[in-house]
Amino acid sequence: MKLTINEDVFRISEPFTISRGSRIEAHVLTVEAILNDVKGFGESVPYARYGETLQSVKAQIETLPETFTRNELQDLLPAGAARNAVDCALWDVEAKKAGKRVWDLAGLALPIPVITAFTLSLDTPEKMRAQAQKNCFRPLLKIKLGTPDDMPRLEAIRQGAPSSDIIVDANEGWNAKIYADLAPHLLRLGVKLVEQPLPAENDEALLEMARPVPVCADESCHDRKSLSKLTSKYDVVNIKLDKTGGLSEAILLRDEAIRLGYGIMVGCMLGSSLSMAPATLIAQGAMITDLDGPLLLAEDRNIPLIYDEQGIHPPKASLWG
Repeated sequence: MKLTINEDVFRISEPFTISRGSRIEAHVLTVEAILNDVKGFGESVPYARYGETLQSVKAQIETLPETFTRNELQDLLPAGAARNAVDCALWDVEAKKAGKRVWDLAGLALPIPVITAFTLSLDTPEKMRAQAQKNCFRPLLKIKLGTPDDMPRLEAIRQGAPSSDIIVDANEGWNAKIYADLAPHLLRLGVKLVEQPLPAENDEALLEMARPVPVCADESCHDRKSLSKLTSKYDVVNIKLDKTGGLSEAILLRDEAIRLGYGIMVGCMLGSSLSMAPATLIAQGAMITDLDGPLLLAEDRNIPLIYDEQGIHPPKASLWG
């Protein structure tokens, strides 16, 4: 087994802002795995929220032995961006060696296109209204919020996109009082879901709060081990491969979450089509799909995913899987 790690940068079409800051570029790690002359690829996006950097993730990957299997990888690296890139690259290798698609190897149904949310980044109410008007043809908009002054933003977005479904992502930016004040208005404005309203370390407050709109665990949910801490606080879990540590754990997390009665949201970090490709398999049948990373970029992989009125399509074999 030979692993090659490259740092790639993709320009973002417009500055992308959440409650924790702004970016104009997406920095990713691309892993190429070569086994018996067969090459497979995976991409991960290190996330500072979890103490990850390009350098730390690369260093984790470099600790791997020369020979290991995808199953052994699950114990060699913890859940996170490093394991994700390698896990997805190994799935790609296995599919190419077998002459099959990954969904066949994993025993999953043939994937079909699914509607994805399109994210509007945090800005002034006036600019967010303009963003909403520009994208009002999209069936599902995801709104980045997470400040004490979000009510005018919500009103402006609904004015700009009166027919679109809306989900809201606070990125841990609210406290219990702000969320309690906003919750009735979320319902009034037709918001379908609110994502991580409170900081993960303070989400116990959700136990005492009404949830008129379904609440989704993002930063509070990483892998199957997280599920025991979510009981009675969340209705939906957001599965991101950079949190689960790859497709292997994402499949298991989805199945266990469904068994426990959670709705499924499939999300992403800000990456290229290579990053989204494995997640399209988890998105099948999900309550919410949020795999719009490439739509926010000014550039993408040479063989990008297809996005059209049907949504995001499964990857061609020449991209991944």
